[in-house]
Amino acid sequence: MRRADRLFQIVQFLRSRRLTTAQWLAERLQVSVRTIYRDIQDLSLSGVPLEGEAGVGYVLRQPMDLPPLMFEREEIEALLIGAQMVKAWADPQLRRAAESALAKIHGVLPNALRDEFNRNQLFAPEVNHYPVHWLAQVRQAIRQRRKLQLGYRDENGQASLRRIWPLGLFFWGQTWTLCSWCELRNDFRNFRIDRVEHLNDTEESFETAEGQRLADYLAPYLGNAALAPRYKS
Repeated sequence: MRRADRLFQIVQFLRSRRLTTAQWLAERLQVSVRTIYRDIQDLSLSGVPLEGEAGVGYVLRQPMDLPPLMFEREEIEALLIGAQMVKAWADPQLRRAAESALAKIHGVLPNALRDEFNRNQLFAPEVNHYPVHWLAQVRQAIRQRRKLQLGYRDENGQASLRRIWPLGLFFWGQTWTLCSWCELRNDFRNFRIDRVEHLNDTEESFETAEGQRLADYLAPYLGNAALAPRYKS
């Protein structure tokens, strides 16, 4: 990566996070922490409104506008295939959002890259009609931190009624699972979306405590996502 590109990426990371350490930046950009310190110093001297110190982290003191992004060809391909996967496996609202995002990207590309965009040869066809009708409601409940009541049938055909706190959705290539805090089990549980038979918003909000957060659930599996259980009801 060119140094100019690395400096740009550092500013992008700082814009999207509240506090960013040099160690975190070094790991993402695959350079040494010493290099990040030099880059931070150069950015500060060039007028970027940075605040922070080594060992603590850095933030932008005020919003900062950057010029339009210039995508590389592989970045365009990544966006295209990602959007097509969303259109194939997500709910209608996310599908429309993916189409809208692609239209916006297409509108700001220079002619040469727009031609590359139009010649796309990567596809993610919808080969199965996956039941995604619950996804939009679940996504909204996660955002609003609203409890859900769902009727669920497990892999053995056993039906149950659960009151859950929805925490996060996971896509496994062919199935979606909902990670939640289950009031019945008083523990984390995962539910396959295609096994949900009915779902209702209780209109009751929830607040997670330590040990009930999505971060707590993921902690044992960070660094090895393949070990994470796909569902457990």
